[in-house]
Amino acid sequence: MVKGDKRAWKNDKFAKLGESFEENDRLFIVGVDNVQSKQMQDIRMKLRGRAFLLNGKNTMIRKALRGLISNNPSLERMLPTIKGNIGFVFVKGDFLDVRKVITEEKKQAPAKAGALAPCAVAVPPQQTALGPEKTSFFQALNIPTKITKGTIEILNKVDLLQEGQKVGASEAMLLNMLNISPFSYGLVIQAVYDQGSVYAPEILDITPEDVAAKFAVGLTNLTSVCLAMGYPTKASLPHSVVNGFKNVIAVCLEIDYKIKQAEGLLTLLSDPEALAAAMAASAAAAGPAAAGGGAAAETTKEEAKKEESEEESDDDLGLGLFD
Repeated sequence: MVKGDKRAWKNDKFAKLGESFEENDRLFIVGVDNVQSKQMQDIRMKLRGRAFLLNGKNTMIRKALRGLISNNPSLERMLPTIKGNIGFVFVKGDFLDVRKVITEEKKQAPAKAGALAPCAVAVPPQQTALGPEKTSFFQALNIPTKITKGTIEILNKVDLLQEGQKVGASEAMLLNMLNISPFSYGLVIQAVYDQGSVYAPEILDITPEDVAAKFAVGLTNLTSVCLAMGYPTKASLPHSVVNGFKNVIAVCLEIDYKIKQAEGLLTLLSDPEALAAAMAASAAAAGPAAAGGGAAAETTKEEAKKEESEEESDDDLGLGLFD
């Protein structure tokens, strides 16, 4: 490529970056380490119609963003995320659909010396096809082996690499000899830019049910504080009314006075037999599991009573030390 063609290519790339950032305010910032050109092309094809992938040198990306900050100040929040080998997936449709395509497109790859392990790697016990001359290699890695039918057999599972650990030459050679490709590489979503906000990709996993559950917990805590302080709010008012009504019922029971709003309840509470029948019906409706639990508790109580009665009978035999 001649110098003029390279300059024209840079100008076109710069113009495309600026145009993409101006027209799209929803995108993924993705890491593209160890992603081959063929895999990148496959991802572009699968994203067609829903998103498009664009990458370039970080200096060029920063320059394009700084040129647009005057018109769109929120783009400045994206500058701290531009580090390392990254790209941009400009999303036209739903974030979750595009994320699914990105995360599913992974390619198995062998371990290379000097690379950082993206996951833990363990070698399972197995019968290898390696000859006895490789025994010293396994001994150097502290892997227990034995010779079985002329080949090396690995006896125990061996934790070879931890996540984030640098792959050594010996570990890479061993995995390649065993035909193990432990790593899978693809685009890694590092951040999400959504209409001026930058957040972690885990935020996309939050569902409306999660938000409702958190809101309910907060509302419960607020209600408890308001009730404890005696400070009425919309959240605590229903509970305050119920508590006040309970106090009214307690007074009515004490002075034997009936009110229309709680006539049935007062009648039930004042009649022990009717109350016992109601409680029995409620226990029966609770299900056989609860009944079984109650029966077990009663059985335990009866056994405890029997043991106590036996101990008392032993004490009443009158056989003292000085008798």
